[in-house]
Amino acid sequence: MLKKIVLDLETQKSFQEVGGRGKNHLLKVSVCCIYDFSTGKYSSFEEHEISKLSPILQTADQIIGYNVKDFDFEVIQPYLNFDIFQVPYLDLLEEIEKVLGHRIKLESVAQGTIGSGKSGSGLEAILYYNNGRMDLLKKYCLDDVKITKQVYEYALKNQKLLFKDFFKTKEIPLKIKDAIPRTGVEHQAALF
Repeated sequence: MLKKIVLDLETQKSFQEVGGRGKNHLLKVSVCCIYDFSTGKYSSFEEHEISKLSPILQTADQIIGYNVKDFDFEVIQPYLNFDIFQVPYLDLLEEIEKVLGHRIKLESVAQGTIGSGKSGSGLEAILYYNNGRMDLLKKYCLDDVKITKQVYEYALKNQKLLFKDFFKTKEIPLKIKDAIPRTGVEHQAALF
């Protein structure tokens, strides 16, 4: 079975606290949650546990996420001893932007594609962190991973996604290919 990982993370700080966008590496991870297709399990990792997550990501056949390349990867990279940008990935937002020419929120895609939306917002997640509510923070992040997984599975099966645009549901045609096993030397070395 392919080791595909659906990933989402939440941050300790907001863009406002670090001086604006473009400084994602300063946001710091509060929690990172994944779904591993090879095990069928969801997992969550707090900031101090990222070293346990690192080998899982390094040996992945593909990392799947929503805005994962421009956000999640940049936030988590300082915690890793390898270049996460070298791991094959599928960024659903990137694929949508190629077709539409602009970005849309996961909320709109989830509402249109699977009929349910997110359970909160990134700013709420920061409040959970600041208030020591790791239980609520992990639940919120895992909910986002579950939504992203369902959206990905729909896109892979149907080669399209749907999104809510005000009162209309619109279709986004996509050409999503399944991951292929990694067999390179770098991948093999990471296994040991």
